[in-house]
Amino acid sequence: MPKKFLRKCLPDPHKITQSRSLRIFGRFIHEPNLWHMNRKSVSVAFFVGLFLMWVPLPSQMILAAGAAILLRCNLPISVALVWITNPLTMPPMFYAAYVLGNWMLGQPPSDIEFEASFEWIEQQMSVIWQPFLLGCFTLGILSATSGFIGIRLLWRLHIVKYIKKKKKRYTQAGG
Repeated sequence: MPKKFLRKCLPDPHKITQSRSLRIFGRFIHEPNLWHMNRKSVSVAFFVGLFLMWVPLPSQMILAAGAAILLRCNLPISVALVWITNPLTMPPMFYAAYVLGNWMLGQPPSDIEFEASFEWIEQQMSVIWQPFLLGCFTLGILSATSGFIGIRLLWRLHIVKYIKKKKKRYTQAGG
């Protein structure tokens, strides 16, 4: 079930390998392991995608593709998962990371008035970078580990259920 569901949701590997944005990876993009759907490749892809979604850089997709190639895990899943952080989810997620980082460092959060400009971000980053990055790293590790373990468990449960179903059919058939 997980494999069939994921195959329905993901785009065709041949279309992806022809993508302009992935040409920077050259021949590595044609590695068959990047497109396989098995417990290892999918769980590692979840780890990669869920960790990198907490990286506060605009190049998350390229980082996810590069990590998937290096780790030989499912590339489409790794890249798709970084889209959990999008313009709508980024502010609350990154604020939560900042608050967590402050809590871990034993500091109260700074009283900052938000302003939508690059100058403001540049100016505030010099003040908040330590708690923000610590929170992002911590939440990245927690999210990635939870996703990895969750996928492994779901996959295992599905296999056990499938085997039980198969045994039941076998015994009912008189075998």
